[in-house]
Amino acid sequence: MPPPIPDYAGVRAAWQPSEAWLYDRNGVLIDSARVDFARRRLGWTPLDKVAKPVADAVVAAEDHRFYAHSGVDWLATLGALRDRLEGKRSRGASTLSMQVAAFLAPDLARPGARGWFDKIRQMRAGLAIDGAWRKDQILEAYLNLAGYRGEAQGIGAAALGLFGKTPDALSRDDALLLVALLPDPQASAPSVARRACGLAHEEDCARFEAAAYSMLGPARSLQLDPGLAPHLASRLLIRPGLKVTTTLDINVQRVAIAALKRQLEGLGGSRARDGAVVVLDNATGDVLAYVGGIGGNSTAAAVDGANAYRQAGSTLKPFLYAQAIEKGYLTAASILDDSPVQLDTASGLYVPQNYDKGFKGPVSVRSALAGSLNVPAVRTLLLVGVDSFRDRLFDTGYQGLVEDGDYYGYSLALGSAEVTLLEQADAYRSLANGGRWSPVRLTATDPRPEARAITSPQSAWIVGNMLSDPNARAVTFGLDSSLRLPFWAAVKTGTSKAMRDNWCVGFSDRYTVAVWVGNVEGDAMRAVSGTSGAAPVWRDVMLALHDGRPSQAPAMPQGVEERTIAYANAIEQPRREYFLKGTAMTLIASAPGESRRPRITNPVSGSVYAIDPDIPIDRQRLAVAVTGDAVTHRLLLDKQDLGDASTAPMILPGPGRHRLALLDLGGKVVDQVVFTMR
Repeated sequence: MPPPIPDYAGVRAAWQPSEAWLYDRNGVLIDSARVDFARRRLGWTPLDKVAKPVADAVVAAEDHRFYAHSGVDWLATLGALRDRLEGKRSRGASTLSMQVAAFLAPDLARPGARGWFDKIRQMRAGLAIDGAWRKDQILEAYLNLAGYRGEAQGIGAAALGLFGKTPDALSRDDALLLVALLPDPQASAPSVARRACGLAHEEDCARFEAAAYSMLGPARSLQLDPGLAPHLASRLLIRPGLKVTTTLDINVQRVAIAALKRQLEGLGGSRARDGAVVVLDNATGDVLAYVGGIGGNSTAAAVDGANAYRQAGSTLKPFLYAQAIEKGYLTAASILDDSPVQLDTASGLYVPQNYDKGFKGPVSVRSALAGSLNVPAVRTLLLVGVDSFRDRLFDTGYQGLVEDGDYYGYSLALGSAEVTLLEQADAYRSLANGGRWSPVRLTATDPRPEARAITSPQSAWIVGNMLSDPNARAVTFGLDSSLRLPFWAAVKTGTSKAMRDNWCVGFSDRYTVAVWVGNVEGDAMRAVSGTSGAAPVWRDVMLALHDGRPSQAPAMPQGVEERTIAYANAIEQPRREYFLKGTAMTLIASAPGESRRPRITNPVSGSVYAIDPDIPIDRQRLAVAVTGDAVTHRLLLDKQDLGDASTAPMILPGPGRHRLALLDLGGKVVDQVVFTMR
């Protein structure tokens, strides 16, 4: 008995490609990935999608009476039997129907199955399939099930791998060469050319040998998809035959890729090799663009930069200030002291410094956030508390922050924690949505959970207002940096320790755009800052998204009030400022130095000073500076009494490590710094 043969519909349904496909929100193919490496199969190719010369050549070469018989070519069978009885080389009598049956029931074509009983089983299977299937279905199945060369199975994989074409684009010569492979898929180029020439029935066949060598050369690189989201494809396409509809928009994806490629090419591989971009729809959380990298000069192009954990740098500061404003510890107008500070920690003294190594003295919260000053952020963290801030970040979607506050310490204010670009985008999206956070959606089947209130709408709005203020960030970034757009947008840059990561994350009324630029292998960038690395990409993407529809500033929520403020001693210019209801002020003054705890502000602990051999030694001195009411305090340098601390002595210690201490009237050390002279 022949083995049971499935029907045509069952064969189509059971077809399992080696590939999987990724589509955008509108059903447009954006990428694919090979998942099964046992054999190369593409999607099932209908007969009407195969060039007619291919079908004609297959029938002519493999079964020229295909349309006349009922599954068995009795004339060919009798001819084969006659040849065997006469001792001649037997001609093949296997029909397309019998071959399809063998593809579906491999036992029919097992090695050694060449006896009369086996042949009868094959013939009965051919008759069965021809009786149940239409001729066009049999021919279509043959074209899809046949093995052509190496791992390629099916006309789709063969056309792509051997000719770099789709099956409907194959020419007559392509068809002849392809069919010439069928008796021996591993045949040499000359052998394939000779058989193709015979099938062509032509005298001049010189062209076939060159074409055969070309066909059997390196596999073609034609892509049937644009290859626009390889990192996301690698992440989502986990099973052969899978078709995933994402939330991506192919047009936004192209814009993000072009902007990132343009910037990385401009920077050059010696400055920064890698980058990533994520674009979110604020209202839905849909990921409209997901660019994990663009290759180019990258030395690790397969790494997904959008989903890799990297140090956040200053991009966490907006959430810190939002929490401090929400709790009533600060307002946008509050004064913070941007001056040297040293904090005792379990691992020693922590001495934060600003990006430019300088200090600006008393500054408002608005200026500190917009200008990305580090010391004021650390002072704010002292108010909020490390554990409380860590919890707020975790609730805002930074799921990599799994340690307690002590693990991160005060450096958490400066972004020592590791985050992903996707987390960054969604966290900033929560600020755009009035402090309400929900997970992003990458596929059309992802759920739409209710957003959770994390930050109050009032503090989220005030922080967004500060991040959108070009005047507030002018001191650090200038008035005409890449952060300034011709419409409303809130944005923050960040750079991690040792210039390893450069971030720019911001939102408009409709979109959140997050950009990372750096080197995925962790080496430092060269001559790349917050506004020269990621910011130009952010700007280009935002401009494209809002082409023809400028972003509008969000309406001020209830619970926020506006006031005209002024600063005592002209610390900053008068302006309109925003406050939580009940916290408004019109005149802001900095506490006088005499009211503060005495401490040493110069030299800064951990500093290294070098004596210049070209300057006369009597012209080289180090000024000691002390803030606060230090009239009753004394200075001690390596056990040497320097006298009254208020006299600001000039010192020149010898080479080596030195300890400068500030003592109160009772001899208790109230502050100390350690520095080195060379």
